[in-house]
Amino acid sequence: RPRSHTVTTTSSSFTANLSASSSTLAYDREFLRTVPGLLMVTEIVLGLLVWTLIAGTEYFLYPAFGWVMFVAVFYWVLTVFFLIIYMTMTYTRIPQVPWTMVGLCFNGSAFVLYLIAAIVDASSVTKDLDNHNYNSWAASSFFAFVVTSCYAGNMYFSFISWRSRTLQ
Repeated sequence: RPRSHTVTTTSSSFTANLSASSSTLAYDREFLRTVPGLLMVTEIVLGLLVWTLIAGTEYFLYPAFGWVMFVAVFYWVLTVFFLIIYMTMTYTRIPQVPWTMVGLCFNGSAFVLYLIAAIVDASSVTKDLDNHNYNSWAASSFFAFVVTSCYAGNMYFSFISWRSRTLQ
């Protein structure tokens, strides 16, 4: 008498999820055409300018410029990170994170710390310190205030977004 063989196959949910998520990598080009997207790109470009203008000098001799460097590099890296998150629409794949609140806290802290750094930068620029670095430090101070205003604008848009989500 012939024996009956039953074969059962199963698939891993990990491989199913991996293939589904990797094939649907989104790219939101329209984000760069919005005001928050343009502000974010401006923050990245001018923030890079702030810290490169200072990094090209002997800033390490003056602790105030070390603080400005820390703030500029820290928020530059985080802003690039958030731009990637928004451009790839990663926030839609992680709905457990309150992205509107995260954006509001990020932009609010960036505004406050960049404002402090810009004031410290501007008050530390004197011709008495070092004539060789004066122009770089003065330019970094100007661009630090411009980046601060960009973070203020993004904080406003983050607040509007957060406010509209909490009222729903």
